[in-house]
Amino acid sequence: MITIINRKFLPNKLKVNAWDVLASYFNELLVREINDKSALEKWLSDRSELEAFVSEDLAWRYVKMTCDSNNKDLEQAYLFFVTEIEPQISPISDQLNKKLVACSFIDELDHDKYFIYLRGIKSEIEIFREENVPLMAEIATESQKYGSIVGGLSVTIDGKELTLQQAANFLKNTDRAKREDAFLKINEVRAAHAQELDDLFDKLIVLRNKVALNAGFNNFRDYMFAALGRFDYKPEDCFAFHEAIQLEVLPLVKAFNEVRKKELGHDLKPWDMEVDTKNREALEPFTSGKDLIDKTEKCFRKVDDYFAWCIETMDNMERLDLESRKGKAPGGYNYPMAETSVPFIFMNAASSTRDVETMLHEGGHAVHSFLSKDLELAAFKNCPSEVAELASMSMELISYDGQDEFYTNQEDFNRAKEEHLEGIIRILPWIATIDKFQHWIYTNPIHTAQERKMYWVELSKEFGTGMVDWTGYEALQAYSWQKQLHLFEVPFYYIEYGMAQLGALAVWKNYIADKPTALAQYKSALSLGYTKTIGDIYKTAGIEFNFTAPYIKQLMEFVKVELNKCN
Repeated sequence: MITIINRKFLPNKLKVNAWDVLASYFNELLVREINDKSALEKWLSDRSELEAFVSEDLAWRYVKMTCDSNNKDLEQAYLFFVTEIEPQISPISDQLNKKLVACSFIDELDHDKYFIYLRGIKSEIEIFREENVPLMAEIATESQKYGSIVGGLSVTIDGKELTLQQAANFLKNTDRAKREDAFLKINEVRAAHAQELDDLFDKLIVLRNKVALNAGFNNFRDYMFAALGRFDYKPEDCFAFHEAIQLEVLPLVKAFNEVRKKELGHDLKPWDMEVDTKNREALEPFTSGKDLIDKTEKCFRKVDDYFAWCIETMDNMERLDLESRKGKAPGGYNYPMAETSVPFIFMNAASSTRDVETMLHEGGHAVHSFLSKDLELAAFKNCPSEVAELASMSMELISYDGQDEFYTNQEDFNRAKEEHLEGIIRILPWIATIDKFQHWIYTNPIHTAQERKMYWVELSKEFGTGMVDWTGYEALQAYSWQKQLHLFEVPFYYIEYGMAQLGALAVWKNYIADKPTALAQYKSALSLGYTKTIGDIYKTAGIEFNFTAPYIKQLMEFVKVELNKCN
C-alpha cells in the first residue's frame, strides 16, 4: 500500500477554507533566497509539494461534485476553490515562474531532466495576464454548469426512470421500435435543453475569446495551442489529420455501413447504428460496479500483475465510483491525485460493452499515474493529453489478452472485440469533426448560434458516409455536437484521442508481434511522465508520433486483418 502523506514543506494536516491558509507558503517561496544549485532544487521540491497539495484538494472537490451533481454544498465547495483560491494562486504562480527563470543557478540544472519543465514554465510566463485571472474563474464556474444540466436528465422507458447512459443501452435492442423510442426520448430531452446549452456555449466563447485577446493572441485557438503546450505540432498538422481521416478512414466506415444495411435489410436510421446486425441481444459483460471491478482485476492480471495491483489498490482506497445513477454528472474520467499518487476513476456504467472499454481505458490512465508516481516533481507527472491518452487507449487493446473474463464464451468475446475495433475506426471521423468544429468556432468567434448549427451540419456531411438517413430528425442532428462534453468543459482537448489512438494501434501491433518487448516499452514510456518530448515518449514506446495519411493507411490495413480474425 502507498503511504498517503509524507510532507516536508507543509504540515501534514492542512485544510483549505480560506486563501490565508495557503498564502504564507506561497509567499515563503517567493521571498526565499536561493544561493546555489542545491537550494534551487530544494525550492523546486517545496514548490512541487505545495502545488501537489493544491492540485489534489481541487481534485477531490471536483470528484465529489461530479459524483453528486445535485448536491449544492459540494458544488459550492468546488466553486469556492475556482473563484476564491485559484484566482489568488495564478498571479503568485506567475511571480514564482519569473523568479525561477531569473535565478542565476538555473543553467546549472540538469538540462535533460528539466528541459521539458522549464520549456513549459517559460510558455506560462508568456501567456499569463493578470486581467485573465477573474475571467478564468468565471469560465470555470460557467463550464461546470454543463455537467449540472446534463447530469440531471432522465427518461422513462418501460415504466422505469433511467439516466441517459442507461437509456442508451436500448439503442442496442433488437426490437427496432424500442430502439426508435429510446432514441427519440433521449434526444427529445436533450432538445428541451438545447437552447440553454447554446446560450451557455455562447457565453463561454465570448469569455474564452477575451482571454486570448488579452494574452496577445489573434484567437482562442492559437492561445490554447500555447496553453496546452502543443510544442510538437501546429494547427496545420491538425488539418492534415482531418484530411488523412477523410482519405483513409471514411471508406472503411462506409464499408461497415454497407454491411450493416445489408444485414439489417433496410435503410439506416440513427437508431440502427448500435444494434447487432445478426439480431443478437446486447451483451451484458458485468452485473454491477463490484462485478466490473473484480473482472477488471482478473483481466489486467492476465496481462501484467502490476496492472491488476493498481486497480486493487484503488478499490481498497475507495477511489472508484463506476455505476450510473440519477444526479451523477455525465461522462467518465480518471483524475490523477498529485499528492497521494492514487487516482480516482469516475464513470457511468450501465452493464454494456462500452462500459468495459471505458473501464479499461480509465484503468490505463490509472496505471500511468502509478508508473510515474516516483518522479521527483509533480510537474514531471503532468503529461500532455497526447501521452496520457496513449496510455489509456493502448490498455484497451493490449488487455484483449484478459478480456475473456467479461464473457462466457469465445463467440461473445470475439463479438465484443469486433465491435470495439470497428468502434475505433468509426470514432476517428467523429474526432476529426469535433476538432475541425472547434477550429472554426474559435477562429470565427463572432458567429451566431444558427451559423454554428449550419457549420456543424456541413461538417457532419463532410465526415459522414451519407448512408444514415436523418430525414425528419434534422433538428436533432444539428444539435448532436452538444453531447460532447469536451466542447464545454475542456476546449481543444479532443484531437489528442485521435493521435493517441493511432499510437495505441501501433503499440498493439508490436504487442502481437512480441508481447514481452512491447509491454516493457509501454511501461517504460509511461514511467517517463512528461520528462521527454511527445516524440521521444512515443519512440520509447516503440512507435511513431505520426498522423499522416500513409501511416494511417498502414494502421487501417492492420486493423482490417485483425477484424477478419474475429470472424
